[in-house]
Amino acid sequence: MQFMNQSSDKIASHLILVKQSIADAAQACTRSSDAIRLIAVSKGHSINAIAQAMAAGQKDFGESTTQESLPKISQFGNPSIDWHFVGHLQANKAKFIPGNFSWVHSLDSLALARKLSRQLEEKSASVNMLIEVNITRDEKKHGVVPEKLFDFIDQLMKADLPSLPLRGLMTIGPYHAPEKEIRRCFAELRHLRDDCQRRFGLKNFTELSMGMSGDYIEAIKEGATMLRVGTAIFGERDYSK
Repeated sequence: MQFMNQSSDKIASHLILVKQSIADAAQACTRSSDAIRLIAVSKGHSINAIAQAMAAGQKDFGESTTQESLPKISQFGNPSIDWHFVGHLQANKAKFIPGNFSWVHSLDSLALARKLSRQLEEKSASVNMLIEVNITRDEKKHGVVPEKLFDFIDQLMKADLPSLPLRGLMTIGPYHAPEKEIRRCFAELRHLRDDCQRRFGLKNFTELSMGMSGDYIEAIKEGATMLRVGTAIFGERDYSK
């Protein structure tokens, strides 16, 4: 690939280490690593870095803003690559989702859902949706608080938005917290997902997007199906590239 720096194998080495740690953690809790999707969060990293990860076999990439991600996505025409929007999505940016992203991890309002639905229907497209849950109930974070999740899903179901298949939940764990607290929060998200499956009959509501570079091992232990890992793969972000 033209963007590949042939002299650098650092990202490939990091990917090997992360994937091995995922496999080890999954085995330790009698899970299959095949049930865990690694999303390389490439926000703040260069096209060259993404190309290196792709050359090493990485298929899923996460971005947080349309302004940064669209120029990157346009450089790669590989249909086997899935792009995940993992940041807070403003309603006025919904038009950029169809044709660029396969997953949105941050659905948190009915207004956003309706705007996305209109944009997708105009293009006869659909995008997998995860509802962002503010599991720590932190007023500085985005997402639906757990106590309002059932009401939110009920609103979505009544709105009848077939272009937005609901696939599960996403959360950000507590920062710099003890392992016990991190696992408690991730376990709460797992229970919420299971409750939503039963309450609303959502057979495909199976995903748990939780765990980042600092806490993905704890997330695996509590049932994560998607891990959003950036720094452990790419290193610290460099927005100058």
